[in-house]
Amino acid sequence: MGFRPVSDLSFDKRMTVDDIVGRIKDGMTIGMGGWATRRKPMALARAIARSDLKDLTLVAPYGGPEIGILAASGKLKKLVFAFASMDQIPIEPHFKNARQAGLSVLELDEGMAHWMLRCAAMKLPFLPTRVGIGTSIIEQPGFATVKSPFEDGEELVAVPPLKLDIALIHVHRSDEKGNVLVLSPDPFFDELLARAADEVYATAEKIVSTAELDMRANARFNLFERSVLTGVAEAPFGAHPTSAQPDYEIDMKHLKTYVASAETPEAWEAYRQQFVAVDADAYLAAVGGADAVLASPRPVY
Repeated sequence: MGFRPVSDLSFDKRMTVDDIVGRIKDGMTIGMGGWATRRKPMALARAIARSDLKDLTLVAPYGGPEIGILAASGKLKKLVFAFASMDQIPIEPHFKNARQAGLSVLELDEGMAHWMLRCAAMKLPFLPTRVGIGTSIIEQPGFATVKSPFEDGEELVAVPPLKLDIALIHVHRSDEKGNVLVLSPDPFFDELLARAADEVYATAEKIVSTAELDMRANARFNLFERSVLTGVAEAPFGAHPTSAQPDYEIDMKHLKTYVASAETPEAWEAYRQQFVAVDADAYLAAVGGADAVLASPRPVY
């Protein structure tokens, strides 16, 4: 990984969703943030699904419907994941279909995925861990063991860095300089995903002035320094149908519609035409409009 282009370090990093997708090239390894049905960069996933991109390796350690949409759209060559779930819906259905059809995967333990991202973020050749010992996970290519150099002499798993060409995340607020705020209770692992990537792009519910971010009061919601971010696009409801709490909750009604689209190729094509092959305004109208999204109740776990 090298330095980001000087143009990406400018003070105005505003882009469009399509601009961001235009930076992705065939065969790249891209990472997508969020967790299952929470704060997934779904506007970007749908835009990639509409594009001509192909042969992508998707790193979605804590995956949700972004995996399914890209798999069903034929964009993936390989998937690196720890789970693919939609919380109340245990298995992502399009992921299931793609896996059964032979999609190439690297399946990881959740802790191992975390450690591999941290390894890449720290620019290290490997990190030692006990995770994976005694499992078939470390029988996959790319893993090794290492002996502690200290008195204990413990044999540990050496996990390699999980490097990304591009990381895609969704945030609540950003300014044009790339200062971002994630206001949900748990930022998950988006910081590590960003630091593991050569370029980092975010969609934001709102792009506001730096003063409106009130960084003095909200610094704890800032994932990383602004130099990490390459570009940001304003995308209201850009995580839908996943949540962007506190702005809006998971849309379980729509997720059930999405699940039904995995039943047959015809059902997927109908879903794709109505909800994927459309622009942001048409998508929002198709899911019932802003008021319907904002009215989604808080889920009970």
